Amino acid sequence: MTCLQGFTQTVFRSVGCGMLACLPVQGMAHSLTPDKAPAQHWSFDGPLGHYDLAAVQRGYAVFAGVCAACHSLGAVHFSDLAAAGLSSDQVMALAATWKVPTGPGEPGQSAQRKGQPDDAFPAPYASPDAARAANNGAVPPDLSRVAIVYPGGPDRILALLTRYGAADPQGKPGIHANGFYNPYAIGHRTAMPPPLRDNAVVYADGTAATAAQEARDVTTFLAWVSSPHADSKRRLGVGVALYLCFLAILLVILKRRIWSHVAK
Repeated sequence: MTCLQGFTQTVFRSVGCGMLACLPVQGMAHSLTPDKAPAQHWSFDGPLGHYDLAAVQRGYAVFAGVCAACHSLGAVHFSDLAAAGLSSDQVMALAATWKVPTGPGEPGQSAQRKGQPDDAFPAPYASPDAARAANNGAVPPDLSRVAIVYPGGPDRILALLTRYGAADPQGKPGIHANGFYNPYAIGHRTAMPPPLRDNAVVYADGTAATAAQEARDVTTFLAWVSSPHADSKRRLGVGVALYLCFLAILLVILKRRIWSHVAK
């Protein structure tokens, strides 16, 4: 698959505060709990589920082109993307498109080099203070495990990305005047502006990059990075289960053969 190659990082990344923060605005009341997200069908659901690697690769393009402007994937290394169907050469080429800090450089800046497969995804800000200064006091969270720790999981992630409202339709009390109305955010408001739009990125496989498609793909990607080796673990589990079933049948046959000579 080559969807990861040739994607375009657009200027839209400067608008989005990453993809998933659901960050409450400072001073916002927390009395309003997020609405329950509509249930979705995901290919990776269940013990026999599997990730659509084409969707994972498209989701990476959305992350790199939009959410990486504000969010990090500190627990994910470029080499992990080999499990998304990339060859070692593709992983190396992809890592080289990122800049990784190496230490102090020019005054006020850090020295950088091209990324290597064993590097973790670099953070967009040098420090939490820099992140706060750029985001109205909010620190966009790391998204490495967001699909696991985020209440509601992928269903709520997708709902948060796609269900922004222009204004609070019910004028609910206790909501800070600032921020963006979203019924799936804590307090129904979030500091993150709507991050997606049609054609925010270009998909190398020719898939139409609608906002809805981008949201679903990046949700799949974030679910995958939360457990990038889940598919191999599932395959191993199925193999072990089949082996144990075969062994149980063999033991039953062996028991009957041994005890068949014993008079009842």
